[in-house]
Amino acid sequence: MSTTTDINVSTGTWTIDPTHTEIGFTVRHIISKVRGKFETFEGTLVTAEDITASSVNVSFDLSSINTGTAQRDEHLRSGDFFDADNQDQATFVSTGVVAKSGTEFVVTGDLTIKGVSKSVELAVDFLGEGSDPWGGTRVGVEATTEISRKEFGIDFNIPLEGDKVVIGDKISIHIVAEAVLQADAA
Repeated sequence: MSTTTDINVSTGTWTIDPTHTEIGFTVRHIISKVRGKFETFEGTLVTAEDITASSVNVSFDLSSINTGTAQRDEHLRSGDFFDADNQDQATFVSTGVVAKSGTEFVVTGDLTIKGVSKSVELAVDFLGEGSDPWGGTRVGVEATTEISRKEFGIDFNIPLEGDKVVIGDKISIHIVAEAVLQADAA
């Protein structure tokens, strides 16, 4: 168990439960915001005695994007945005964990979209650990970050009057995840 924060978590490998996890985003659209999420993803968390030695590895299917509008989703899958026919997976692989205070920490890692990798920091809040009704053990985390879509080669836009554009550059990412502890392979 970690002694540097209020995070008290079992050590081991945890598999993300896709039915109780959401990888969502928000982007500026003209004068409002559009929200969306990715429907298909998988990943693992590996927790260590020292929480700063833990790791995360997640991949998500870019063609599973869902903003609630089929026509917009098809455009987002196209070469103007994700080019999902040629680059169907995006990944996040952690490179470090820093304990902040209480249940908060920062996970740094490489986010790869369309073959472009950039280091990003996720602000993470540990929501807790507990038993589920099926005899398993679960953890919950919530994480946020903001990225520049242009840094990943996603720069399609339509200019508007007054130096404005249809789609903002900054993407806010919000993840709420639940993961299940896997039985020891030994």
